[in-house]
Amino acid sequence: MTTSAATTGVGFRSERGPVLIAVMLSTALVALDSTIIATAVPSVVKDLGGFAQFPWLFSIYLLTQAVTVPLYGKFADVLGRRPVMFFGIAAFLVGSVLCGAAWSMPVLIAARAVQGIGAGAIQPMSMTIIGDLYTVEERARVQGYVASVWGAASVVGPTLGGLFAEYLDWRWIFFVNLPLGAIAALMLFRGFAERVERKPHKVDYLGAALLTIGCSLIILGLLEGGVAWAWGSVPSVAIFVAGAVLLVAFVLVEKRAAEPVLPLWVFTRRVLVGGNLVAVVVGAVLMGLTSYLPTYAQGVLGAGALVAGFAVAALTVGWPISASLAGKIYLRIGFRDTALIGSVFIIAGGVLVALLGAGSSLWAAAFAAFVLGIGLGLAASPTLVAIQSVVGWDRRGVVTATNLFSRSLGSAVGAAVFGAIANATLASRFAHPPEGVGPLPPSVDATSLVLGGHADDSPAAVFVRGALADATHYVFLGLLAVAVLSVGALLLMPRKTEQLEF
Repeated sequence: MTTSAATTGVGFRSERGPVLIAVMLSTALVALDSTIIATAVPSVVKDLGGFAQFPWLFSIYLLTQAVTVPLYGKFADVLGRRPVMFFGIAAFLVGSVLCGAAWSMPVLIAARAVQGIGAGAIQPMSMTIIGDLYTVEERARVQGYVASVWGAASVVGPTLGGLFAEYLDWRWIFFVNLPLGAIAALMLFRGFAERVERKPHKVDYLGAALLTIGCSLIILGLLEGGVAWAWGSVPSVAIFVAGAVLLVAFVLVEKRAAEPVLPLWVFTRRVLVGGNLVAVVVGAVLMGLTSYLPTYAQGVLGAGALVAGFAVAALTVGWPISASLAGKIYLRIGFRDTALIGSVFIIAGGVLVALLGAGSSLWAAAFAAFVLGIGLGLAASPTLVAIQSVVGWDRRGVVTATNLFSRSLGSAVGAAVFGAIANATLASRFAHPPEGVGPLPPSVDATSLVLGGHADDSPAAVFVRGALADATHYVFLGLLAVAVLSVGALLLMPRKTEQLEF
């Protein structure tokens, strides 16, 4: 089961410590820019206008990041990890400069798309490089470190965004990426070496185009459905149908391609299918927790934004602890059984989250997040290590990228489903307010009465707080239902993993 770095195509000169720091810095760029802009939206809109367009600042970033991940995985197996990683960092920094210099909302949205293209390379390459440099015994612990960066970003990002917007300028949200990216690139350049066997390749341009456009349409429909248009509307149906047709065409093209950009064998091996389905669950659970636990803490419990962030930060404590232990556990009982133990914690954390109510304490919310973090570390890390360990260096980029793409898809589905649950609940409650509440703002914008430091004890605020408690409760019940699905996904994986035959 043990694989040395020397047998993975990575040169002996690679210095693991500096490379790990560079990988964590690169991951921090992607993670921070997923959250840092949230608290600065009022300042951005005040400066550039375009309030109706600002949700695209988030959607376009997630979209371009998700759809490019499978392409970079294939390129990494052909060209090596270094050039793909450097391209990702360069694209991300160029996008950051364009964001900071944006003079209108459409320009800022386009620049966020460029950032997402860079982020799509950084995320899978970080995990693939770890798979190259570290043995099976070490990978779970190291991936726990990288995963903790994401959790920390959910707290640090909004805080930094608010500080920059209030005391400096919102443009510094993007300019701060430049020194971090430059340091990461320099450390990778000096510390990371690899040997890649050069041979002629046929690039599957048609497959890449069909995959990118088809996935873009599906993820766009999931992100904007129920927000920009109704789920059953003509635009929604047309987008999903067009995306499905293009993906069917992609499958037909890949069957004939000499070097498919996303080989179909990743969907036929049990260990890979099970691991990728677990990644979908992880992405959905993370989206539900990091999006709605702070909302619950602020809007229902009355906590400040910073204190609410600390509740989510408990996740970042549990994940690396359990990921570090996972490396020792799966060497004894195997990848699948270790991940099944993690699923027990995920379900237990889901139950604790579902039990949160208007009378719960912030400590209870933090403890629930901690338990979920334990479960996610025990489930996500072993399954990723499992799929990396059953293929050689020349296929590790593809399987890692497919796993992270599955997590992105899970986040998109989670955002759509949980958002629909919350919005439908709030709209239903606000449509029939009790007597004495007074007029409410139309739609779910009434939640502003209890968020962002505007809470009071007026009848309207008390009513809105109760409605938000109901909405987050139903979201947390949905999160629990998704957590239960992790068991079924894990049972698809074989109990013992072996090197795949091709």
